[in-house]
Amino acid sequence: MTAPVTIIGAGLGGLTLARVLHLHGIPATIYESEPSAEARTQGGQLDIHENNGQLALAAAGLTDQFRAIIHEGGAASRILDQRGTVLLDEPDDGTGGRPEVLRGDLRRILLDSLPDSTIEWGRKVSSAVSLGDGRHELTFDDGATVATGLLVGADGAWSKIRPLLSDSKPEYVGTVFIETYLHDVDERHRATADIVGDGAMYALAPGQGITAHREAGGVIHTYVQLNRPAEWIAGIDFTDAATSIARVAAEFDGWAPELTALITAGETAPISRPIYALPNDHAWDRVPGVTLLGDAAHLMAPSGEGANLAMFDGAELGKAIAVHPDNVEVALAGYESEMFSRSQSEAADADLILELCLGDHAPYSLVEFFTAAEPAHS
Repeated sequence: MTAPVTIIGAGLGGLTLARVLHLHGIPATIYESEPSAEARTQGGQLDIHENNGQLALAAAGLTDQFRAIIHEGGAASRILDQRGTVLLDEPDDGTGGRPEVLRGDLRRILLDSLPDSTIEWGRKVSSAVSLGDGRHELTFDDGATVATGLLVGADGAWSKIRPLLSDSKPEYVGTVFIETYLHDVDERHRATADIVGDGAMYALAPGQGITAHREAGGVIHTYVQLNRPAEWIAGIDFTDAATSIARVAAEFDGWAPELTALITAGETAPISRPIYALPNDHAWDRVPGVTLLGDAAHLMAPSGEGANLAMFDGAELGKAIAVHPDNVEVALAGYESEMFSRSQSEAADADLILELCLGDHAPYSLVEFFTAAEPAHS
């Protein structure tokens, strides 16, 4: 295969694909809309699973680098009610089955593993059209164009490549996550740090919850969860820190103050993240010369699997292309068949986890889930 694989998006999935291709001597070019690798904070902590994310990193030859960035002890979990009563407390068992790492650290080891020329930064795709015979033309927002031989959309929820394959669009699921941070928590927010613990903390009630994660460096990263209509979200100016914090905190009137401090004690404006998803059975007929991975292919509610699935998609696609370098359509057909089956199962699980966390029987439904089986939590 002589023409480079064209990858849209330098997230974890696109980078994993490029790395696996690189190991097999197959060139790839990634076009990324952000101006540089340091353009924004890369999100919070991820647990990387043995059955997908860790396999992807092994295929990328990055297991040692991955183990060097693990946040030891971060896999602990506890579930609380709204009064702060601890209903379940699971320490990090130290087995490494679901170790925690920062997304930014994980992205960095993938970036460092690629030739400098792999990524073209500041190249935002505005449209993609078919040229026939499996070729496509990309137009960037500066008016420049490029033709592709094999095109992979790794460009997330609002993929510009997806319309080449599917008419499906993400829809709001009725839940919004609101992101907040506390810093220097052991000195400045001791009571809240104690109630969160060493890893993940889930304080839940029907229709609402406060989920927090202890990160390295004395940081607690919080996602406030609310089942609310889109109009409720639109009615809050999240650029106004004081007003938006007060509005969100009012939804948790009567909750333990150590929990509501995760909302009210932050120094930065909360960030609204409405949850969107593609249909659970999202799939498409084979279209020559193009495919998708990660959220572009199977956007679903947060379940702890999104980053793992994106990396696994990238690794599996890279391996398929390496096995069939002279018959890319065979590679894509095999990859998509397995990916559709995998993602449909995970999407159903993601819906279940959201119901366990915010449904009518929360938080006890999540406690029962944790105690009945190996948990699929983040």
